Amino acid sequence: MASSSPQPFSLILASASPARRLLLERAHIPFQVRVSGFAEDHLPRTMEPDQLVTALAQGKARTVLEHLEQPGPLVLGCDSVLVFQGTIQGKPSSAEEAVHRWQALAGHSGELYTGHCLLDSGLERSCRGAVVTQLQFAPVDKHTIQHYVATGEPLGCAGAFALEGRGGLLIEAIEGCASNVMGLSLPWLRRHLAGWGFNVAALWSPANCP
Repeated sequence: MASSSPQPFSLILASASPARRLLLERAHIPFQVRVSGFAEDHLPRTMEPDQLVTALAQGKARTVLEHLEQPGPLVLGCDSVLVFQGTIQGKPSSAEEAVHRWQALAGHSGELYTGHCLLDSGLERSCRGAVVTQLQFAPVDKHTIQHYVATGEPLGCAGAFALEGRGGLLIEAIEGCASNVMGLSLPWLRRHLAGWGFNVAALWSPANCP
């Protein structure tokens, strides 16, 4: 008797982040992208960082779910912030701000928080939570900082750096989940998919791999 092939799940990423798309692509998890348009400034920055990123992730995921044509897909929302010396930092608003941030970050440590919200539109179930990763920033000089900011890369990233880009050269050490620093903890996603009965490894069978 031939074994039945596992049914793939449909996933929608409620984020425009290239880094999050890259993580899912490299893990060979099929997905579609739908940018939520969720208004992030509605939430106060006085919230604790884990609560803030989780609420932002949920807002993105629920906004996308509300506009689905029909139930069925899973919807994943994520959001990240860097916490440095007790202050929550999102994306820098200008190159000047990015330079000032890096002058403070160089040689010191911070925490990268990423909130996750996974919604099952078909069975109306959900899970959410935040993952934190400790970062040690390299003691780079002002010349290096200015050249890095001039590339434009820090302006589109929470914490003013991209681990998957040039910014990876400026990170001295990582303690915790590395993919979380790129905006999506793959271990978090794997655990919660497995909890809902989805077999991620089934996506890697010869029939499903490109």
